[in-house]
Amino acid sequence: MEQQFFKDFDFTGFWNESSYSERDYIEPFPDDETILSVEQELGYKLPASYIELMRIRNGGLVERSCFSTAESTSWADDHIAITGIMGIGREKTYALCGELGSRFMIEEWGYPDDGIYVCDCPSAGHDMILLDYSRCGKSGEPEVVHVDQEADYRKTFLAKDFKTFIEGLKEEAYFDQDTDI
Repeated sequence: MEQQFFKDFDFTGFWNESSYSERDYIEPFPDDETILSVEQELGYKLPASYIELMRIRNGGLVERSCFSTAESTSWADDHIAITGIMGIGREKTYALCGELGSRFMIEEWGYPDDGIYVCDCPSAGHDMILLDYSRCGKSGEPEVVHVDQEADYRKTFLAKDFKTFIEGLKEEAYFDQDTDI
């Protein structure tokens, strides 16, 4: 019963191939037992699209790092940026249950406990991407939101689900284009 959320998605140029990504982000591929134990530890059911992506590549830095927003954020007037996507596991620094994972951001940085923080941002902890379960419950399909610590943890809606978020990521150059032409 394979979902195949990303069967038609072109991953060419999506991931950043670097030793930093390998060292701090990319976890071994998650088996069912690891997924279940991480869900239990975090208190939420991971979205099927997130699990599928992590079975393709379990975390890492990304080249397509920007997502359009309808409102301005502390990052930019029209988009947010991410550094990487956290993998399912506990070994790497930027894994869901890693040293700087989701619970750390909630317990140490005071981020709202409304779901699972799945992407870090270039601000070094001052904003994060959250799978927000506040509307759907702990087993539902979470929305994806940007949470801005510098603006009293303000949430900015990004996408109705994780698949839509991944498919909407663009390279930074897309936003650097001169629109006055």
